[in-house]
Amino acid sequence: MVDDAARNLRRERRRGRTGEAGSETSLRPDYRSLKNPFLPQPIFSADQVAAIHDTALRVLEQLGAKVLLPEARAILARAGALVDEDSQMVRIGRDIVAAALASAPKSIRVHAGDRARDLTLELGSMAFLAGSGAPNVTDLEHGRRPGTLAAFEDLIRLVQHFDVLHMLGPCIEPQDIDNRFRHYAVNRAQLTLSDKLPFVFARGTPQVEDGFEMLRLARGLSEDEFRSGAHCYTVINTNSPRQLDIPMAQGIIDFAKAGQVLIITPFCLAGAMAPITVAGALTLQHAEALAGLTLAQIVRPGAPVVYGSFSSNVDMKSGAPAFGTPEHVKATLGAGQLARFTGLPWRSGGGSAANISDAQAAHETQFALWGSVLAGATVCIHAAGWLEGGLSVSFEKLITDIEALQTIAELCAATPGDEAAIGFEAIAEVQPGGHFFSAGHTMARYRTAFYEPLVADWSNFGNWTQAGSRTATERATGIWKRLLADFRPPACAAATSGVLDEFIARRTEEGGAAPVS
Repeated sequence: MVDDAARNLRRERRRGRTGEAGSETSLRPDYRSLKNPFLPQPIFSADQVAAIHDTALRVLEQLGAKVLLPEARAILARAGALVDEDSQMVRIGRDIVAAALASAPKSIRVHAGDRARDLTLELGSMAFLAGSGAPNVTDLEHGRRPGTLAAFEDLIRLVQHFDVLHMLGPCIEPQDIDNRFRHYAVNRAQLTLSDKLPFVFARGTPQVEDGFEMLRLARGLSEDEFRSGAHCYTVINTNSPRQLDIPMAQGIIDFAKAGQVLIITPFCLAGAMAPITVAGALTLQHAEALAGLTLAQIVRPGAPVVYGSFSSNVDMKSGAPAFGTPEHVKATLGAGQLARFTGLPWRSGGGSAANISDAQAAHETQFALWGSVLAGATVCIHAAGWLEGGLSVSFEKLITDIEALQTIAELCAATPGDEAAIGFEAIAEVQPGGHFFSAGHTMARYRTAFYEPLVADWSNFGNWTQAGSRTATERATGIWKRLLADFRPPACAAATSGVLDEFIARRTEEGGAAPVS
């Protein structure tokens, strides 16, 4: 009888019938706007956090950082930093950093193509991004290969489909497009296939200005309208230890002037580009992040800046980066404490060093994810699809990682504990030895009571075997293929293709814009 009741319930679900009161989806979380329900977990005492911050300031004022861009050195010098032009070293006083922290906004409202997808980046909010910046792409049908524009566009389509991925990113490098024109193709794909917040590469002022102009055209914004709000973002990576290169420094200046979001992220691997201890790596990371955000605030006080953290460790036998390790999680938790010390929204990083989408990949990615969630990260990049320490993005892993992200999103919803949820009447209705499948309490709620898996298979061994004994990774192939086959871009995005193509044709005729290095 239990099996019969379960089958009847499944048939009701498939038919899409409306249940009784309580069957509506009001309790389901809004995947587009997540608030972290977990208390941030510390690994350092308050005194230790203050000591790390103080030591980072000491690094900046006594040791300094090498800044390769002359314009950036001049800007910092005008603010009172000590600059040695021969060595290109810049020493930044703690008073200058304090002023920058005071002017940096603690909450940033960013505008997407669809205003329903606007985000507020602040402590307590939570946004996830797919794996970004990989040179390669992989899937079970085509194998591992260099990134192409077609694959990049397909990844944007998948990111658009899932509301739990909140911002676009440079998933892979389309290496079949000349780098003078690649940014046009990347920006066009984002703006015509998606209505989420786009990413713009900081690879020199000409490419940045092209990206901004494409955004203004796509959104119908004047120059003043564009600069008065945040409509895109970029990621600025320092060259640890203590170096800021030319395109990254120029990117800080260009984005700050335009009022667009800067995610300033040192990439500190403990034992390689940073001290081998978690506290030492975080001290260096903190110093480099403060240097970058200080430059941004000098250029434009109030420029939207996200404090960035992406620290992990290396394999001391080979020097290869590792992710999802205990040290990675500890560094993320510590970075969260430093971000809260500053009050700024902050970015963490997920990912895996595994070479394929397997148990190691899932294990490492989920530990990194939980580190970000329990640290209170505002933005978690590389949360889905990232493999090989960033050398590839996997279609299948993107799908299986979405399952984990949607599970986290479900945990953001309030869990009812009122009299109706406690369910005394339901318990009274079912006699000892009976079942709750057909109870009124169940029938009123079964549509939304439990999370429906995306890729997980809950069938028994016999049914799973009859269906082909497919692994989760193999099932994910069918899912991404179906989603791509059914994809339709948002009408507001698709409508921008004409004006963007005119711009791209003109700029291509003019020779495009080579990246700056």
